[in-house]
Amino acid sequence: MCSKGVALVTGAAQGIGRSIALRLADDGFDVVVNDLSSNRDNLKAVADEIQKRGRANSHYTADVSQEEQVKAMVEHVVEQHGSLDVMVANAGILGPTGPLVEVSTEQWDRVLAVNARGVFLCYKYAGMQMIKQGRGGRIIGASSLAGKKGYGTQTAYSASKFAVRGLTQAAALEFGLYNITVNAYAPGSINTPMLVSFDPSEGLDMAKELSPFKQVGVPEDIASLVSFLASKESQFITGQTISINGGAFFD
Repeated sequence: MCSKGVALVTGAAQGIGRSIALRLADDGFDVVVNDLSSNRDNLKAVADEIQKRGRANSHYTADVSQEEQVKAMVEHVVEQHGSLDVMVANAGILGPTGPLVEVSTEQWDRVLAVNARGVFLCYKYAGMQMIKQGRGGRIIGASSLAGKKGYGTQTAYSASKFAVRGLTQAAALEFGLYNITVNAYAPGSINTPMLVSFDPSEGLDMAKELSPFKQVGVPEDIASLVSFLASKESQFITGQTISINGGAFFD
């Protein structure tokens, strides 16, 4: 089958990243999935699902906070599949929960390294490759409701997701000349392992109360938005961080 192009999705072993990867495969993209080596088995299972959909695929373990690993990952995509047309910088971590005064420097640095530096590195090396290819592209990052509205017990996480918004706007201004759009998605409460880990006993019930629907989203909701942002139909949208939170916050 003819391919729409090649997409790379980071943090794709489970949750939102997995759903994005499968949706892009359904849309006709060949898909490379990434996650940490500790998630290798789940990552390979996602690649196998993409294979069953009839799309070319591969999986690549890397830590997105490490520049040389991100650079090598993008090189792998191009060597194995010929190009990089859609970058989805989805990988992220939650970080410590509690008062700002109890957050250690090490905890702060780790959250910002993955959630902000990791997105920066993905934008950087994807942008370089897309500029080299000379036919535009789509770069998409993961912000959050916590990147639109700060949460006092999620200091580092909120700061990192606000950073993605600023990075997305700045990158959109730089890459627009090359017909590369740069956007981000800002999910609210989505039923994923990350949400459950945030508050195993009450996380889902508390999250439901934030939405006028009295429910939480599912990963496929985010995948649908990313599908649109990766499509030709989104060609006049750039620099945006789009809220998808079931009405938990209006902006």
